Amino acid sequence: METSFHPLKDLFEQMGLNSSPEAIKEFIFLHSPLEASIALHDAPFWNTHQQEFLKVELLNDADWAEVIDLLDSQLRAAN
Repeated sequence: METSFHPLKDLFEQMGLNSSPEAIKEFIFLHSPLEASIALHDAPFWNTHQQEFLKVELLNDADWAEVIDLLDSQLRAAN
């Protein structure tokens, strides 16, 4: 099975968010650190469609899982 790596820019575009490097940095800055007790897809800053996308892609270990994990780790890091 062939998988592809998606950069953060593509993930943000997929979820309908501004994907400029500055916007991604600002998003991470504004929403971190995310508490360890909160699953990424349950974070309060996602809309319903974004939550479902994150949850399904991780559960299915789909192409997007690697970059979702990257975003998760960046959101959990202290500013």
